[in-house]
Amino acid sequence: MTTTTTLVSPLRKGASGANIADWRPEDPEFWESTGKRVAYRNLWISVPALLCGFAVWGMWGIIAVQMLNLGFPFTQAELFTLTAIAGIAGATMRIPASFLIRLAGGRNTIFLTTAMLLAPALGTGIVLQHPEWPLWTFQLMALWCGVGGGNFASSMSNISTFFPKRLQGTALGLNAGLGNFGVTTMQIVIPLVMTLSIFGSLGGASTTLLKDSGWIFGKIAAGTPTWIQNAGFAWVLSLVPLSVLCWFGMNNLKTVTPDSGHPLVAFAKITWLYTLAFIPSILGLYLYLPKPTGLGLISMWVAIPLDIVSALLIMKLAAFGPMKENVTKQFAIFKDKHTWSLTALYIVTFGSFIGFSMALPLSMKVIFGVSHVPDAAGVMQHTLNNPNAPTILAYAWIGPFVGAAVRPLGGWISDKVGGSIVTQIISAVMVVASVAVGYVMMQAYASPTPEQHFPAFLGLFIVLFAASGIGNGSTFRTIGVIFDRTQAGPVLGWTSAVAAYGAFVAPIVIGDQIKAGTPQYAMYGFAIFYALCLVLNWWFYLRKGAYVKNP
Repeated sequence: MTTTTTLVSPLRKGASGANIADWRPEDPEFWESTGKRVAYRNLWISVPALLCGFAVWGMWGIIAVQMLNLGFPFTQAELFTLTAIAGIAGATMRIPASFLIRLAGGRNTIFLTTAMLLAPALGTGIVLQHPEWPLWTFQLMALWCGVGGGNFASSMSNISTFFPKRLQGTALGLNAGLGNFGVTTMQIVIPLVMTLSIFGSLGGASTTLLKDSGWIFGKIAAGTPTWIQNAGFAWVLSLVPLSVLCWFGMNNLKTVTPDSGHPLVAFAKITWLYTLAFIPSILGLYLYLPKPTGLGLISMWVAIPLDIVSALLIMKLAAFGPMKENVTKQFAIFKDKHTWSLTALYIVTFGSFIGFSMALPLSMKVIFGVSHVPDAAGVMQHTLNNPNAPTILAYAWIGPFVGAAVRPLGGWISDKVGGSIVTQIISAVMVVASVAVGYVMMQAYASPTPEQHFPAFLGLFIVLFAASGIGNGSTFRTIGVIFDRTQAGPVLGWTSAVAAYGAFVAPIVIGDQIKAGTPQYAMYGFAIFYALCLVLNWWFYLRKGAYVKNP
């Protein structure tokens, strides 16, 4: 009996032209004749869309540094909140995003969530032209940029459905690794476009640097005209054509999403769940952030679980019709112990990558841009400008670049030797590197010439980024092997959602410890967590009698 493959050209106009009714990637004949070409086309369109999502989500780490250089009327602590707000919003958005593919279809989801990025990009450009506006307007834009963070979960869930299990590590490593280049791309592109009037009179007037800034090729001197608003506006140039490419070049797999409905119905589902995701973010931030922005009633460690539980509860209550049944089915992942073990392990890898990416630029500015000297009473002061400070924006991109570059390597190695053994090795490396970088930070923050410690600081952070990048690939390989095709996507999305709270935790923890004069404690705390997860990985996947041996 011959099986008929229904594969309609994805370039044909109309929603039906993007739908694939028969999809069998585990069938070698189908894969070679049809599946491989379609899967890789979707992957190569997914990568730049995800890259722009990371760029929009993470750009407040660079913007905050430049706001400091331009003399915006906000404290260092207030600027740290901008990166933290973007972080928690992006993490929360990943919770509904992890279920979107099975509710709305891959092509529908990736197109709309990519197009959605235009709003926060334009909004950020507008507020940055008005340094006199209140802090909450900037915080609102940082919150809105969380849409870019949410896109990761839907993107990874989507790509996981296209590839056979034997290629899961490689495919997901490529999508995530190359997508993660959005952090590096942003850290290189934004300092460059801020030096140019690329939109002429339409882009608004320039402002003047009060402090030295920089970009990949070195220092930009104080007094230089700067168009900080281009940090947001510039992404329009890529988001518009990418949205078009997603619509005409990607596919919905009907075997994965049989009831997505008309594209307008699918768009309504996506918009509804994404809009609801802002509610727990706003609630948690309002209770956590100090006055006048919030109430300052709860700690970060209460705000995060409150945010997660609230997001899940809202999703459960807000789903209706067929969507309610699909959401209920996907909630089954929470009954599996491997969901929870792999969530912790993914915090080690991706949580570290995105957290350090968000926190590092401003941390480098505060630690190495200042000469730390005692006053007449012997009390250490951290306000004197360091004339020999390294050009922060010339170096901030290196760590994220390395982490993203090695991520596909982590997936490829894990496909060969198993994911958990790779995770074990990188966890051990991260324990040692975190302790070492903490010690270097302590030395630098007590030195009148902190730049002497900068090479060691940067080198150790590059090690941390490399280890976290390789671990990203190995953890996704493990998920792809343990869970079946219907559950792997939601688990990928869920673990990435929780790990993304690293973008909230790292700026807050590092910022608070810098403020307290003990930046090393932040890194020592991270090292303890990595050590605990090393034991967890061994117990679940490497010991004799492990639940699943080195998946």
